[in-house]
Amino acid sequence: MNIIFKQLINLGCIACLFFSSSVHAQTVLDGRVSVDFSSNWKFRKEEASTDRIVKQKQREEIVDLPHTWNIADVMDDKPGYYRGATQYHNILYWKTAWQNKRIVLHVGAANQEATVFVNGKQVKAHIGGYTAFNVDITDYLNRRVNGKNTIVIQVTNRFNQDIAPLSGDFTFLGGIYRKVSLLLLDQIHFADPVYGSSGLRVNAKIDSSENATINLDGAIQNASASQQAIVIETTLMDADGVAVKKVQQKENLKPHSQHNFQLNIAEIEQPRLWSPDLPYLYRLITRIYDSNGRQLDHLDNSVGFRWFSFHPEKGFFLNGKPLKLVGASRHQDFKGMGNAVPDTLQIQDLVKLKAMGGNFLRVAHYPQDPAILKACDSLGLLASVEIPLVNEITESSTFAANSFQMQKEMIRQYFNHPSIIIWGYMNEIFLRPHFPKDKERQEKYFKSVVSLAEKLEALTRAEDTTRYTMIANHGNFDLYHRTGLTKVPMLVGWNLYPGWYGGKIADFGKQLEHIHQQLPEKPLLVTEYGADADYRIHSDKPVRFDKSIEYAIRYHQGYLNDILRKAFVAGGVAWNLSDFNSETREESMPHINTKGLLTWDRKAKDSYFLYQAYLKKAPFVKIGGTFGKKWAVRTEPDRALIGSGWLKLPIFSNADSVELLLDGISLGVSKPVDRMILWPVNLSRGLHTVKAQAFHNGKLSSVDEMVMDCEVLPYDLKKDKDWQELRINVGDNREYIDSMENRWFPDQPYERGSWGYLKGEKYRLKNTGRENLGTDVNIRGTGDDPLFQTQLQGLESYRFDLPNGNYEVELFFAELDGPNDKENLLYDLEQREKKQEKKGIDRVFDIRIGGHALAADLNVLREAGAFRGLRRKFQVKVHDDGNLVISFIPKKGEPILNAIRLKKINQSVNP
Repeated sequence: MNIIFKQLINLGCIACLFFSSSVHAQTVLDGRVSVDFSSNWKFRKEEASTDRIVKQKQREEIVDLPHTWNIADVMDDKPGYYRGATQYHNILYWKTAWQNKRIVLHVGAANQEATVFVNGKQVKAHIGGYTAFNVDITDYLNRRVNGKNTIVIQVTNRFNQDIAPLSGDFTFLGGIYRKVSLLLLDQIHFADPVYGSSGLRVNAKIDSSENATINLDGAIQNASASQQAIVIETTLMDADGVAVKKVQQKENLKPHSQHNFQLNIAEIEQPRLWSPDLPYLYRLITRIYDSNGRQLDHLDNSVGFRWFSFHPEKGFFLNGKPLKLVGASRHQDFKGMGNAVPDTLQIQDLVKLKAMGGNFLRVAHYPQDPAILKACDSLGLLASVEIPLVNEITESSTFAANSFQMQKEMIRQYFNHPSIIIWGYMNEIFLRPHFPKDKERQEKYFKSVVSLAEKLEALTRAEDTTRYTMIANHGNFDLYHRTGLTKVPMLVGWNLYPGWYGGKIADFGKQLEHIHQQLPEKPLLVTEYGADADYRIHSDKPVRFDKSIEYAIRYHQGYLNDILRKAFVAGGVAWNLSDFNSETREESMPHINTKGLLTWDRKAKDSYFLYQAYLKKAPFVKIGGTFGKKWAVRTEPDRALIGSGWLKLPIFSNADSVELLLDGISLGVSKPVDRMILWPVNLSRGLHTVKAQAFHNGKLSSVDEMVMDCEVLPYDLKKDKDWQELRINVGDNREYIDSMENRWFPDQPYERGSWGYLKGEKYRLKNTGRENLGTDVNIRGTGDDPLFQTQLQGLESYRFDLPNGNYEVELFFAELDGPNDKENLLYDLEQREKKQEKKGIDRVFDIRIGGHALAADLNVLREAGAFRGLRRKFQVKVHDDGNLVISFIPKKGEPILNAIRLKKINQSVNP
């Protein structure tokens, strides 16, 4: 059986077993038992957010964990989301079988401050929303038979200047968003009450001669009142369950104390190595026995033997062989779930990353569910993990202490995963520098950041001598280098976006060369790069910031080429594996960062297929996809086509050549350029079958086939009699797929015999140096923002040369020149210092067809408000002259139009 497949089955079984136990029906065996305590919690908000709702007594609801209270409010049209206090409480009934046990509450994660109360008494407070913590609640419990115990966990995700993250391009979703369990432990057990780990550190070492050892470093708690003699036993087993080595060691424990120990397994001969191609895992079972041979506790860890290094000129090496690290970063939220995502779905993210051909995961910008690292171990994905010091710090001893605690918790809780090769602790920390108007004070701030980095670096190296350390910086090389921050970590990561937030795609390679020349002694990793790719937006002429899938493809091609060709670049990490929630973002898809290779609900975009073509070793060919009901085909004015038109079909492949067949007829053979072909195809309205056949060395190697349902946008509406509906995104040169999966076509100026607008200027943001299409402000009251974010201003009319008949016309408006307090996107460095114009225009106009008034004195701002969609629908009849002219008559200011839909009501009507 394939080793990856086998280990994934084991991973799934372990996850199911771990959470299958019930707190009400549990057989307590010798040693450690984990009981799921995630059901039937009563939840309520402790206070109302004053900027959203009137203070009132919050209702209580029954929830299961994982849970977040921010699923809905991060996606609505109201700025902000609930960041405040909440309470979870549950009842625990004492079992007689627990009489000699320690009861430890294990909380997987609670964002971001949590306080645990048992029967009204505070037991523990935990700071930080991304790591687990343990609470021994035994001595606070009512231990009579069926004794009732009230467990309360107060949680708040309020802003706290002493807790990272302070800001970031992601949402700080509140909740107990990972599982909660009860650990039923013997009086003698492995323990780490301070940092939340299992209490056992497994350090598997192997050198270039493949001499392997395992060093165990552990802590044992003796909660009993007597001295105890114990035996620690650890057994290494191979993937088939065969014991490789067993070692025992005696220890004497003092009463009511914690005992630290070390245990080594030496001379492990010629172990099988762990790598992305063959992620071979051993299993290490470590037990505690009392003097009578009774098992008191046990821990089960995966072990992977590998060695690795980074070289500033030659890149990354694993097990002595060069390996280019290519993969993606990951945020942990999922559509409709926030951060409260079950393990099964989280693991699927890693399966998709592996299927993409990736070999590296940047766990950003915070530690994530242990299931993620377990999946990395099993699948063969190398990983970096970091704490959430993002954009800025607070210059306080409390902030520093909390950061140190986070770093130690991360390292100790995740240390045993062989997939991890890097610990990180800062990301773009100078992106939001404090004191911008006081340069002297700002320099002091920079020194504070560097000082904190130096302390975190020292802490990390003291905790773990086997991994590399890393800080990820944004593209302002001179600032990071001048302040000395680039000297601190072992690796320097760079989040680079030329061709997106500023500059050109071609600038990326030049920037890499510059960084390497200025910092030749440091290994270089590209820790972020990406372009927004709203899966609903397509363009034949993609430009920067148009949010189209096509521009993102062009962007990733340029970046991948440079990353793969430059030996000194250890690797590149796309931002991001999937789209994710960022409540403060607006743009084409409000509250979502759309740079993912997958959508928020994990559907593959064409950019994902591009990575497969670049990275997969097996033969690969894939026809690009569409998320709408139909494919868009457009008739061009210089081609005499009726009922058919042209589209450029994207095909992704690592093959030498690809043959395309349309409805069984070959359209010839073409060679991929940068792993892609844009194949011009003439298609008529209706269903067609396309098949792509890839050839390697002259032999057929892979095939992909698709049935396409084509919708034709005609140029001549009179000659093409089979069209039923036209949907035009006015003022836009992109195609858009709406929430009903209907496709809206680009606008065009009117030409005789066709359709389009007369006069009018496309709306553009003022005071911007980037290419842009319309506004980047959230349009309230709609999920189809791109329909309303572009418009024509000052248009005279919109004209259709039509057959006689009855039609329905729907006009779409939004006032884009209304007052706007939206801040420029923090990450758009080119625009951050520029102020957008904030004005209110009171425009009034009539809409007429010939002598008939459809609307009089239309004032979009007064009727709908600024940045809010308005629709008007009319029934019209075309006769005699065979054309429809919708006129916009200005009375005050310039008329506007954002989109137009024209639908036939019947096929033919006599004039």
